[in-house]
Order: sequence, then C-alpha cells, then structure tokens
Amino acid sequence: MTRTGIKAALDDLLFNRELTVAEAADRHFTPEYRQRTDGEWADRAEFVEHITHLRDIVAGGHVEVHEELHVGSTYADRHTAHITKKDGSTVRMEVYVFADLGPDGRFSRIEETTLMLEGADSDRAIGSAR
Repeated sequence: MTRTGIKAALDDLLFNRELTVAEAADRHFTPEYRQRTDGEWADRAEFVEHITHLRDIVAGGHVEVHEELHVGSTYADRHTAHITKKDGSTVRMEVYVFADLGPDGRFSRIEETTLMLEGADSDRAIGSAR
C-alpha cells in the first residue's frame, strides 16, 4: 500500500496541470471521500467542484509541510499553502489537518482548520470556495 500525504495530493490537485482534477482526485481520494474545512462539510463531488474553482484562479504555488504524522490509517499534519493567483495576488494559509486513510492509502476523510497568514479578506474562504 502506498500512502498519500497532503503535499502530494495538493501538488497534483492544484499545480500539476498534466493531470485533470478527476485524475488527481482519483489518485489521492477514495470514492466516499468527505471533507470538513472550517466547519463546513463537503462530499467528494463538492470537493472536486472546489478544486476545479481553485484551478481557475490559481497560477502556481507550493505546499510546505511543517509536521506530518502517519499512524496506521490515521494522518495528521500542519502545512502552509503558498498560492499565487492568476491576478498576481498571493495567499498564504496555515492548515491543520486530521484525516483517515482508506485501506488503499488514499484519503477517505479530512477535517481541517485554516489560518490566513497573508492575503485579501476575500481570500479567507479560499479553503472551501466553490
């Protein structure tokens, strides 16, 4: 079993334009995937809609993982997403993640809380914008 992690997943979802959103989601997330970001739940279809929206506004960036922990099928991390939008503005979000992995090593559930470090007030909900 190959386990995924946040950096690999976000790199494929947001920055690897050689993969479609559907291909990136299939690589890192189970069919029953659910995500809660800052208290708002999304099913897999809503998550894919969110990532599709982000790809429309994100020009590039990178993910910096500060801490990461795998214990069995449980995953946790703290990372910073550094985003440059197509309009030239930048966003930096610190994210705290707790997750479950499916038997195949893909994410089946993520619960995350975000902290805006840099960006416009309108970017505060970028972690769940659709």
